Amino acid sequence: MNNYFLYGITVLIWGSTWFAIHLQLGVVAPEASVVYRYALASVMIFIYCLLKKQRLRFSLRQHYQLALFGVCLFSVNYYFLYHAQTQINSALSCIGFSTLMIMNIINAKLFFGTRIDTSVYLGGLLGLTGIVILFWPQASEISLSNATVWGFLLCLVGTLSASFGNMLSIKNQSDGFAIMPANAWAMGYGALFMTFVLLIQGKSFTFDWSVNYVASLVYLSLFGSVIAFGCYLSLLTKIGAHKASYANILFPAVAVVISTFFEGFTWDTYTIIGFIVIMLGNLVLIVKPRITVKESPALT
Repeated sequence: MNNYFLYGITVLIWGSTWFAIHLQLGVVAPEASVVYRYALASVMIFIYCLLKKQRLRFSLRQHYQLALFGVCLFSVNYYFLYHAQTQINSALSCIGFSTLMIMNIINAKLFFGTRIDTSVYLGGLLGLTGIVILFWPQASEISLSNATVWGFLLCLVGTLSASFGNMLSIKNQSDGFAIMPANAWAMGYGALFMTFVLLIQGKSFTFDWSVNYVASLVYLSLFGSVIAFGCYLSLLTKIGAHKASYANILFPAVAVVISTFFEGFTWDTYTIIGFIVIMLGNLVLIVKPRITVKESPALT
């Protein structure tokens, strides 16, 4: 598919998942919601692969690699991010997760020897600056308490786990793994690992049969996981992890637009300036898409 189409779909869907995730909170333990989301997504992709007659068989060594991929991207990162938001508000969480682009730049350099064009650094700097401006009214009210610091650290750990998952996805594709079969197994492994985490914490599987919970679960599984991750992980190898990860800076801006219509969010000067700076950073990346990738033996 066209890179712009993949990028646009990823941003629009993930921008709307913030609202859907909010509908998941309350009755069901976050760990259980993650299990439901990725178990359902895994089943959907397995059915898709069977209908399309895509190869689902992998060697034992490849399954180890897929399991690690699933734990990093579809399990551990969500565990830390969910628990981070019990200590900090969504604004600070959003700022913390936006560092994914920086982490991807560093990890792509370490693991794959990726040389980054200057436009990527400029676009990333503009994007992070825009995120801070966008959420400054909420972030500036946060007191520097132990809970805040701890919550922000949890957020960064979850983001780092997501970055490692991104690198493993690039490794998977360089090894010839088809995206959808790899995602089917990895999401299943992620759900399985989160089940283990839930049980050792002494928590139980409960379910909320309300329309809001069921509808948001289906949306997060089908659109937020099957479709969006399929598009995003395709972009990782097409345009580079550092550029693809700008979607994680752009989708909070989309979430603000959605909140304007559905939650009565009121725009102010910070919102407008932050939105403009984020878009400007995105424009810098699109206008100068030069990237050179040199493979290193680090992950081979």
